[in-house]
Amino acid sequence: METQQKDKTLLEQGLELPLMEEFYTIQGEGFHSGKPAYFIRVGGCDVGCHWCDVKESWDAALHPATSVDAIVANAIRYPGKAVVVTGGEPSMYNMNYITSQLKSKGIQTFIETSGAYQLTGEWDWVCLSPKKTSAPLPENFTKASELKIIVFNKSDFEWAEKNAHQVNKECKLFLQPEWSRSNEMMPLIVEYVMTNPKWNVSLQTHKYMNIP
Repeated sequence: METQQKDKTLLEQGLELPLMEEFYTIQGEGFHSGKPAYFIRVGGCDVGCHWCDVKESWDAALHPATSVDAIVANAIRYPGKAVVVTGGEPSMYNMNYITSQLKSKGIQTFIETSGAYQLTGEWDWVCLSPKKTSAPLPENFTKASELKIIVFNKSDFEWAEKNAHQVNKECKLFLQPEWSRSNEMMPLIVEYVMTNPKWNVSLQTHKYMNIP
């Protein structure tokens, strides 16, 4: 019981995170696609997207509470100077300590989030990917550097516009086909972006490259 309480306290302080995996790769999606980055995937998510391709991340209890100092030490070993924190849903956790440690070592900090929880930490780039099952907090729209909408069916274009009206004017707008529906949705996305040029196409290029 005492150990469990200690782990809970360290999680609340942001000194530990439930780490699912960490790896150095090429960013495959959105504005920073094609750039090297160290990915930190935390466990725990209650947003519940039915098409999520990392459902094994949902249960935080399956992923060990890991020292943030150890995570940062792993990240800085690589030549790429950007870290992407994703999940799961990373906004469920206190990110103040990990971002301060990374930035003190000259690392850019990026987060990929649904925005369903309050954002903590200092971020150089916020990729907001809203989900219909749990809408972003209004304050998170103003913090978004990039709005990435996953297109699963035709109705998602209207939903994308509703979200686009809430972000700041500097936010980059992306439409990305849900992977299993790419063949059906891609022609529609191409046509939509050509007609509505404020939007850009995002692809999961890492899947084409067969990398993490």
